This record gives sequence, C-alpha cells and structure tokens, in this order.
Amino acid sequence: MKRETIERIRKFTEDRNWDQFHSPANLAKSISIEANELLECFQWDEDNYDLEHVKEELADVLVYCRNLLDKLNLDEDEIVNSKMNRNEQKYPVEKAKGKSDKYDRL
Repeated sequence: MKRETIERIRKFTEDRNWDQFHSPANLAKSISIEANELLECFQWDEDNYDLEHVKEELADVLVYCRNLLDKLNLDEDEIVNSKMNRNEQKYPVEKAKGKSDKYDRL
C-alpha cells in the first residue's frame, strides 16, 4: 500500500479518536464482518456482481487490516513474505501445480 494511503487511513482514525475502539480483537472481528460482506456480493450469482460494491467491501477489509497491522506494530511485507516462505514449503510446485488439495493431501 502506498505510504500516502497508509497515512490517510491513520489520519482518518486519529481525527475521529477511534483508536480507543481498535483493540486487536475488535479489529479482527471487523475484518471478519467486512469479509463476509464482501462474500455477500457473490451470494446468489457468482458471475453477475456489482464491481463497485465489491470494491467498497474489499476496501473496508483492507482498511481494517491496515489498522490491525498498526495496532500490532507489524510490517505487511514481512508477514506476507514469511507466510509465502511457509506456503512454498508446504506446496512445492512439483506436487501442487494444478491441484487444489490441502498440503497434507498432496
């Protein structure tokens, strides 16, 4: 995420004094709630969806994720790359390519 976008999210939260409500648990709940609202965009028709609504819900998920990263003092690149390292170990190309099986079933 661009630095100016991150700063805009932080300023939005700070200007409203909402950090007091942003415990890690509350933010995790909010991420889940917004992710379910994103899923709802595809509930009855996976092919015909409102892209603008999808973008709004996806943005909500990302904003709450950014807030949780800040609350826990985490770097998104660091945690994503760490997880990708583990995923590459669990899902080697030669075993996982073209398959949707969980790693313990490969």
